[in-house]
Amino acid sequence: MEQVIINNLGFPILSTLIFLPIAGAALLLLISRSNENLIKWLSLIVSTAAFIISIPLFTEFKKSTHLMQFTEKHAWIPSLNINYSLGIDGISILFVLLSALITILCVLISWNSIKAKTKEFYISILIMEGAMIGVFCSLDFMLFYLFWEAMLIPMYLLIGVWGGPNRIYAAVKFFLFTLVGSVLMLVGIIVLYYQAGGTFDILELTTKAYPYQLQLWLFWAFFAAFAVKVPMFPVHTWLPDAHTEAPTAGSVILAAVLIKMGAYGFIRFSLPLFPEASKAMTPVMLTLSVIAIIYGAVICLAQTDLKRLIAYSSVSHMGFVTLGIFALNLQGMEGGILQMINHGIVTGALFLSVGMIYDRTHTRQISDYGGVASVMPVYASLFMVFTLASIGLPATNGFIGEFLIILGGFKANQWAGVLAATGIIIGAGYMLWLYQRVFFMETNQKIAQMGLADINLREIITLLPMIILIFWIGVYPNLFLDFMHESVKHLLERINAGGGTETGIAKNILEIIK
Repeated sequence: MEQVIINNLGFPILSTLIFLPIAGAALLLLISRSNENLIKWLSLIVSTAAFIISIPLFTEFKKSTHLMQFTEKHAWIPSLNINYSLGIDGISILFVLLSALITILCVLISWNSIKAKTKEFYISILIMEGAMIGVFCSLDFMLFYLFWEAMLIPMYLLIGVWGGPNRIYAAVKFFLFTLVGSVLMLVGIIVLYYQAGGTFDILELTTKAYPYQLQLWLFWAFFAAFAVKVPMFPVHTWLPDAHTEAPTAGSVILAAVLIKMGAYGFIRFSLPLFPEASKAMTPVMLTLSVIAIIYGAVICLAQTDLKRLIAYSSVSHMGFVTLGIFALNLQGMEGGILQMINHGIVTGALFLSVGMIYDRTHTRQISDYGGVASVMPVYASLFMVFTLASIGLPATNGFIGEFLIILGGFKANQWAGVLAATGIIIGAGYMLWLYQRVFFMETNQKIAQMGLADINLREIITLLPMIILIFWIGVYPNLFLDFMHESVKHLLERINAGGGTETGIAKNILEIIK
């Protein structure tokens, strides 16, 4: 079993990051709901403390190894060989940091917009933070599944309680789609448990070889959970409804972190556990990815709702991510992981921006806007930066991620690379057209009569980290790529080494693909 323990700091930093927000949520229960200011400030202090505590992950992480770091392991349910086991590597570390950062921004953006059940809202946000970080840190399958399912409840409440007019429909749809996929994954986990001789240890499970036919069945069982979460075409339909109805903080968490968990699942579980099946299914995954890229981008051209347009753009952008992952080469996979972070930053920022103007106008219809740049110049300038990052302008973070993915995709399959590149062109079209309609053109009379105030200092502070990260990653991506390099190389070695019991059928399929 390959499991070297590296505890870089000497204290359980990952457990602290998971349970500090949950403890903060428990503390909120003790505060009277009428004391809203205290609830907001305590939520901000707890989320900020969690982010500050996460910084040593960035500074103390050893980039020269693929091994898990900051590890913790304790017996949890010994009779079933279930352990409380945590650790992060170069693939998961950036998602932990992103989750901690996004939570602060969600608290800030909700400061004045959430006016009902404030205490319950911030409790949901903090529990969500603990569960998200738990997913990225878990090294035991049952612990992972616990956090994976725990995220469903606060997100269901965020959409269903604080959402728009059709919030119940959107919340139930989100819940059912993700639950069905999760149950199939649970079946797969149980099969793995018995197949591996009674262990849920993820690192130990990835060192074993499984018969090819079993790999195929398990690949699709896990696919059901991860494809819904990404979301991949054609199981993406819950996402636009969830985004449209969710409050701003819910949309930001969905875009920045939650939908990354599907792609993370493919990298963390599907590829190392089922390497032969993954290779055999590459044509299917590349095809679905290209369809998502082009379909999502084309649908954006027809949208009239700001949030719905950004939601469909996420379908297209996540198509790039899965294309990079299943290119199964270094450029594609590193590009896919970096693009997940980039999408979390840029799309999270776009949803934050939409929330800011919605709080002032109470409309998301694109046709209701026009001439916003003349009355909100600072807001227009920042939105322009996010627009350019979204279309992948050089020197912004979007460029380097998409460039690596196209490079890796072209190397894996030339047609996939070429078709994916058309998605970039369409993406530039719908984002610039959106910007033209909202910020330029003739000033809409409704906008002119509202006397809109430009964004305030709290809102600028909320967007500032995103601006910094956009240019930081765009100008110097190596700092972030270095984190994942060794882990991705090791993963590719595992895939290329096989790791499965290749049958005659597998050999035939792979021969046909070649």
